[in-house]
Amino acid sequence: MLDNRTFVASAIVVVALVLCLVAYLVLRGGSGTPNATPSQTPSTPTGQPTDVPTDEPSEPPATPDPTATTTPRVTPPPANNTVGGCHVAKPPLAIPRYYAPTAVTWQFEGSMLIPLQVAGGPAATRTNGVKYCFAHSPTGAVLAAMVLLGQVQNRSVALDVLEERVVPGPGQVKAIAQAKLDLATPADSTSVQFVGFKVVSYPKDGSQAIIQIASQLGDQGVGALMVTMQWYKGDWRAVLQDDGSFNGTVEPDILSSLNGYVRFSGSS
Repeated sequence: MLDNRTFVASAIVVVALVLCLVAYLVLRGGSGTPNATPSQTPSTPTGQPTDVPTDEPSEPPATPDPTATTTPRVTPPPANNTVGGCHVAKPPLAIPRYYAPTAVTWQFEGSMLIPLQVAGGPAATRTNGVKYCFAHSPTGAVLAAMVLLGQVQNRSVALDVLEERVVPGPGQVKAIAQAKLDLATPADSTSVQFVGFKVVSYPKDGSQAIIQIASQLGDQGVGALMVTMQWYKGDWRAVLQDDGSFNGTVEPDILSSLNGYVRFSGSS
């Protein structure tokens, strides 16, 4: 039997792990259940911004908006429009710390549900299926991160997403090379669905956003993945570490609760 840490390290690159989150399943060992650890705010990668707008209130752990719904009850936005997403000149800049984005519909991307919003994006879909054009705002960054992660696990668009929705660099090259190898192996059947998020950092200039995404890993618990998004050429794109991973670490974050996270999912 492989050592847990060795297994995670060998599978840390983007697509091989179904967004790195499936890698957390290796923690189940022989019991079939991962060992939960308290939810913690991840350390910021070296060189990443840590300042956030100072007008945000200091409140208890996040709870869902009691008037909001997590089921897709709104009209899905059109695949392409010129009024939302990156087309919004002055989007709301409030950081969603306590309530989930509203007027959101959820759509299956492969086996995962991804959020779509007229205001935040995506406002456009290429002929190859890649979704893009998100609002230059904290909410837009959250939606962009979730949509990107959802599309990365969809083998039919994964390579195109890595090529078009990731900031160019060594990490992108490594992730694409690994993804090509992964496509030759059987797909992982683990069910992964988003359940929440936390905006860790959003500087006043809106240049980057660091977001912790929480996902339900089948019946194995909830894992969290830190994603760095950069405003690049008029849209949000993911920044990968040089090893091709999102967070540059083999240490998974298994959550014991969603305290501190905004609950946000497409399933009731």
